[in-house]
Amino acid sequence: MSTPTSKRPHRPPRRPTTKPVTRRTNPYARRLAPAAGRKTPDNAMKTGSRSTLIGAMFLMATSAIGPGFITQTTLFTVSLGAAFAFAIVVSVLVDIAVQLNVWRVIGVSGRRAQELGNLVAPRLGTAMSALLFAGGLVFTIGNVSGTGLGTDAMIGLDPRLGGALSAVIAIGIFLSRRAGVAMDRAVIILGSVIILLTGYVAITSDPPVGQALRNVVLPSHAEFLVITTLIGGTIGGYITYAGAHRLLDSGVSGPPYVRDITRAAVGGILLTGLMRVAIFLAVLGVVAGGATLDPANPTASAFQHAAGEFGLRAFGVVLWAASIACVIGAAYTTVTFVTSRTKTSEGTRTVLVVLFIAVSTAIYLAVGTAPAQLLVFAGAFNGLLLPLGIGVLLWVAWQRPDLLRGHRYPRRLLWLGGAAWLLTVYLAVRSIVALF
Repeated sequence: MSTPTSKRPHRPPRRPTTKPVTRRTNPYARRLAPAAGRKTPDNAMKTGSRSTLIGAMFLMATSAIGPGFITQTTLFTVSLGAAFAFAIVVSVLVDIAVQLNVWRVIGVSGRRAQELGNLVAPRLGTAMSALLFAGGLVFTIGNVSGTGLGTDAMIGLDPRLGGALSAVIAIGIFLSRRAGVAMDRAVIILGSVIILLTGYVAITSDPPVGQALRNVVLPSHAEFLVITTLIGGTIGGYITYAGAHRLLDSGVSGPPYVRDITRAAVGGILLTGLMRVAIFLAVLGVVAGGATLDPANPTASAFQHAAGEFGLRAFGVVLWAASIACVIGAAYTTVTFVTSRTKTSEGTRTVLVVLFIAVSTAIYLAVGTAPAQLLVFAGAFNGLLLPLGIGVLLWVAWQRPDLLRGHRYPRRLLWLGGAAWLLTVYLAVRSIVALF
């Protein structure tokens, strides 16, 4: 007698305990979602690519290092000598106080600077965007001109042709399939090249390092005007927002990411300071050796005195790398100020970035350089934007905790930012005086 065959009862399939991780469609973003079984944002950052943070640091740092930054550092080194080391250190400390507040407020709130401005007062963010756009356009023309001068010093290429080719390279970065990855890698490579070449020239010039270190603690003389000028050149205009907006587009925002945002903000300023120190030491060694620099192009002359023909070519590479990095940073940041993260498609943003670079290049090719008078106006716009933008973000941190997602903002950081803000007001007054 046969027994009936037993059947296993039907069980429905188990539902996954975690949501699947999908690649974001934003071409400027990286995959930062946590892996299965890992729930904390810290783990998400560990499993994701940390080059996102490094890219934001380098974007901010290289955005600050344009032709004006290089020439400014050289001229102050010639005039102040080793005492310039004190001004560099003080300016870096003030820059950190400003940058920490800017990046923390933007990163924790998850909103761009102009969006916060419009929430603080109607049309205030629109005014910020207008000031930044005006300054960004003119300075991009100047930076395209700097790429042309760099190719001329590097390989003897006609500056206009070199500027046009450099603009095509910058446009190609944004048109690539993974634009965010390409931009991060480009600024990291360009920043590394600047540091390595200027570092080599600094070693070759044999600067009096001991004398420079003594002046950090006991300066032979200190000039407040020089310090404030360095601050404005390092965090003025679009520069201070470049890295913070990049982090937002990468998906790094909210209170759980405060530690990573803080590290990136400080790292960006320290990278900028490192690049300025490398140029300072390279020029200081030449000047201390008794060489006389060519007033028409003092930095190129210093590099040539330090390392001969190679030094001159190295200057061309440094100038080109600094200029094209500024073109990339200015175009990207300017477009983030005139578009919305939620209402503007990524394709539209890419088109706007390409048009911004193309228009800047066309103006440069038409006039040969950025008109000096426009540069003065752009500097004034940047000077006005600096206290306005920082003031808005400090106001958010102080009076609008509802925008910070429950984050308890450190009061000490607010007091430091407030003191730094007073310096930016002074810079704005100087800009207006220079304008008229």
